[in-house]
Amino acid sequence: MLTKRIIPCIDCDLSVPEGRVVKGIKFKQIRYAGDPVKLAKKYYNDGADELIFLDITASHERRETMLHVIEKVAEEVFMPLTVGGGIREVDDIKKILRGGADKVSINTAAIKNPGLIKKASEKFGSQCIVVAIDAKRVCKENNEIKINENNEVSENNEIKYGTPDTEKDKKTVFECSIYGGRKMTGVDAVRWARKIEELGAGDIMLTSMDRDGTKEGFDLELTKTISEAVNIPVIASGGVGNLEHIYDAFTKGKADAALAASIFHYGEYPIPVVKKYLKERGISVRI
Repeated sequence: MLTKRIIPCIDCDLSVPEGRVVKGIKFKQIRYAGDPVKLAKKYYNDGADELIFLDITASHERRETMLHVIEKVAEEVFMPLTVGGGIREVDDIKKILRGGADKVSINTAAIKNPGLIKKASEKFGSQCIVVAIDAKRVCKENNEIKINENNEVSENNEIKYGTPDTEKDKKTVFECSIYGGRKMTGVDAVRWARKIEELGAGDIMLTSMDRDGTKEGFDLELTKTISEAVNIPVIASGGVGNLEHIYDAFTKGKADAALAASIFHYGEYPIPVVKKYLKERGISVRI
C-alpha cells in the first residue's frame, strides 16, 4: 500500500489584514478558528504531510490571493504547501509559487476555462497543479460537459433537476460548484474529474459540500466514485469527525490523502494521534 497523506486545511479570509482562519458547515455558518501562521507552524511541528491554504473569498470577491499571508506561512513551514483561491490565469500561479507555495489549487477558473489546467501543467509541471472539485449531490436526468471551440465550459451545461416517480427511477449524481460553493455549474463531477486528469493536473482535491463541517464522515460514495474514475491522487475532504472516518476514506473511499480542518483546529484529534491510529490498523503513513 502506498503511503497515505494527512493534510490539514487552513481556510482563510481577509476580514482582518493579517488574515484569519475560519471554518464553516456546508460552506456556511462560518466561525473563527485561529491565526493562519500559528496554525501552519503547529501542523508542521505535529508532522503533517502537507498543508493546504485556501483563500476562500478571493474568487468571489474577484481579488488576488493574499500573498503577504502566504509568504509568512511559507517562512514557517518546511513541508509541501498548496495554495488556492483567486487564481484566474498563469501569472497568478507564478506569483503564488514565487511566494513560497509548492502547488496551487484551482477551482472556479478551471471550470470556466479548462485550458488553464493544460497551460499551467505544461509550464510548471503536473506536480504543481491541484484541481479542486466542490461537489454536491443532486437528482438529475442527463448531463454532459459541453466545452466550446475556445476550450471553455459552455454556458448551456445543465443538470435537469426533478423529483423521480419512484426510488428506482432516482439517479443521484454529483454537481460541481464554483465561487466557494456560491454557484452551481451543471457540470457532473465524475466527468469533470476525468477531464481534469486528461488536461494534466497532478492531484484532485475533492470536497463534499453536503458533508463539509458536519463531522458525519466523508461522502464515501463520492470519494470512491472519483478515485476509481481517475489515475491521479484524490484528496478526500469534507466531514471528518473521528478517526474511523479517516480510516474509511482510505479503505472504503480509496482516497490517496485525507484532508481535515475542524478536528485539527480545535484540538480534537492531533495529527500524531491520527497517524498512530492509522498505523496500528495497517495503513501506511509517515510517522
